[in-house]
Amino acid sequence: MLNSNRLIKNLILLGSFIIVIFIIWNTNILFQSMKNEERKKMELWARAQKELAQNPNLEKDFGILAFDILQKIGSTPVIQVDKKGRIIDYKNIESDTELDKDSIMLYSKLEKFKSENAPIKVIYKDIINQTLYYGDTSLLKKLKIYPIALLLIIFIFAFLLIFLFQTNKYSEQNKLWAGMAKETAHQISTPLTSLMGWIEVLKEKKIKKDSILEIEKDINRLELIADRFSKMGASPKLKNENIIDLISMTLEYLRKRSGNKVIWNWNPPKKSLIIPINSTLISWTIENIVKNGIDSIKGEGEIKIELINLKNLIRILISDNGVGIPENAINKVFNPGYTTKKGGWGLGLSLVERIIVNFHRGRVMIKETKFGKGTTFEITLNKKLNL
Repeated sequence: MLNSNRLIKNLILLGSFIIVIFIIWNTNILFQSMKNEERKKMELWARAQKELAQNPNLEKDFGILAFDILQKIGSTPVIQVDKKGRIIDYKNIESDTELDKDSIMLYSKLEKFKSENAPIKVIYKDIINQTLYYGDTSLLKKLKIYPIALLLIIFIFAFLLIFLFQTNKYSEQNKLWAGMAKETAHQISTPLTSLMGWIEVLKEKKIKKDSILEIEKDINRLELIADRFSKMGASPKLKNENIIDLISMTLEYLRKRSGNKVIWNWNPPKKSLIIPINSTLISWTIENIVKNGIDSIKGEGEIKIELINLKNLIRILISDNGVGIPENAINKVFNPGYTTKKGGWGLGLSLVERIIVNFHRGRVMIKETKFGKGTTFEITLNKKLNL
């Protein structure tokens, strides 16, 4: 399904690109054709002036034709100057009032026309020595803007399509996550119920309490895992809880299972810090990142946790002095399925991102990493949310 959506998106982009190129190419041909026609018309107009200078008697047919051409130049804006560059006449210059030939506006238009089209010389003996400057018609100006406007429309259209496809993609991924999480929770809870029943049977048989206690711990752990997946498959409720106590409890659990060669650096603030969280999922988040750190130091090194209390936010920094993350993998670590561990599933950090970003409207990122020196993850959570 995702591959199909990607193919459709690429085909739409390719089709849009081809259409844009085709339209711009045709518009350019039309623009040049109209510009050439304007040039021919202006050259004819200049020739008519020259012929009129040669045939001052307007009663003759040719003179009448030349005079007619001079009167009909359409909407093309024209300015005539003499050999000294002084304006002697103009036509089709838009203005609310009649312009004086020494007007600053006219000379400003003249400079603009010089950049738009090559001038046409009108020279005949000593009778006439003028230069004709002309600008683009309003239609030509619109044709200039048309490709830009078209490109803008196409880009907006393409952006909206990509946005819709991305939204659809994320929606499908969220449904997949929810479905997998619910099914996992269901599959775990079924044998758990049976195991809890067997624990009660063992208690009645007077089996050693130490053995039963260890089994109960593992069952409780499985219950916690099932609860986590159950919350991932729904919209978890957030409650105002003490984040400091939660971090301490999570680290205490991990400390007991990490071995004596791991140095734990966590100095919890004495004052409680109450924020809106889902304690089960935040604990899972911290556990996932810390476990990655323990794997990175290979069970021997330092794990440091720091809490920064800001005005509206809190930041949790989790650092290790392990192998670090390669530069080419920094942007991939939160992608589902990406892993550097042999036999790993690549879901831990993608679950972390989903918990922090989607459920808590926070942020999680790699704050710093140096290959061979260690990594620091940063979790940002809001102090206030609409529960």
